[in-house]
Amino acid sequence: MTSAGAVGSTGLPIPEPGAGEVRLKVLAAGICHSDLHVVDRDGMGWPLPFTFGHEICGRVEAAGEGVGKDLIGTQVVVHAPVGCARCPRCVAGRTNYCDRRASLPAVGLGLGIDGGMADAVVVDRSRLVPADGLDPVTAAALTDAGLTSYHAVASCTPALCEPDAVVVVIGVGGLGHMAVGILRAMTRAQVVAVDTRAEALELARACGAHAAARPDTAAAVVAEVSAGRGADVVLDFVAAQATLDAAVPLLRAAGELVVVGGGGGTLPVRKPGTLPSGLVVRMPFWGSRDELVATVELARAGVLTAHTTTFALSEAGQAFARLRRGQVIGRAVLVPD
Repeated sequence: MTSAGAVGSTGLPIPEPGAGEVRLKVLAAGICHSDLHVVDRDGMGWPLPFTFGHEICGRVEAAGEGVGKDLIGTQVVVHAPVGCARCPRCVAGRTNYCDRRASLPAVGLGLGIDGGMADAVVVDRSRLVPADGLDPVTAAALTDAGLTSYHAVASCTPALCEPDAVVVVIGVGGLGHMAVGILRAMTRAQVVAVDTRAEALELARACGAHAAARPDTAAAVVAEVSAGRGADVVLDFVAAQATLDAAVPLLRAAGELVVVGGGGGTLPVRKPGTLPSGLVVRMPFWGSRDELVATVELARAGVLTAHTTTFALSEAGQAFARLRRGQVIGRAVLVPD
């Protein structure tokens, strides 16, 4: 439902909220490699067209029936994963692991249905998480780059409680640099960051990594930091074939490999084989609403910061091109013109 004649700067109609919904004036919308995957795969089978943007920070400017007017004017971020709203996981706010995901029309806002790369977006009231007082650009990045990293770290926290635990972060991009900050805030593990780019390694150190290495020296650095045992956890934020091949030898026995990125690499599983004994493999996806609340609180406490590069909304094409070429350090975020 849209306002008659109301059109935003992108040429898209300004939507009106229905019952239980609010309309947000978009203050910032992050760009993710997931967006590139959708472009490259012609919408990934979802009906086109739809507006990208699953990392959203906005200000409530209209409220539909059944939504308190006290929300109007507040700054919020959006928990964007789509779920059925009926299964026990969705009811608990874990829409990222909806039991009916295979039958849903989209993965999230901006990933199959309209998202936040626009002047305004309508979302359900239940998706909102308060974010007043935060820089909107930082706040937007918390909703995926921060949330996915938080969920990935939380999934392997017991392994990181080992005495003198060592964790490796492969790929210090939009998610990886936030994972370094989250690991420093939530664990006492020694953090080793791995990337091919000198600028990314500098960012990792700025975020608190204890050591930073290129792929060809990573094994030696991990051996030194771990006293020869190997890493307790490797978080692969790329998951291309090269990074998965490099990740496994870094792990100690009964270590955990957390595959976060969507780079398309494969991991042959054979027993007996070359994988470490007791290996645990995790494939986390996004995060729950409660985990987004916790991620926002880390930012409020000043222990989690998103390093961003901003582009005007009208420069979205340029931002996508730079991200594709690996020329964005940290997170790319669109802001209104």
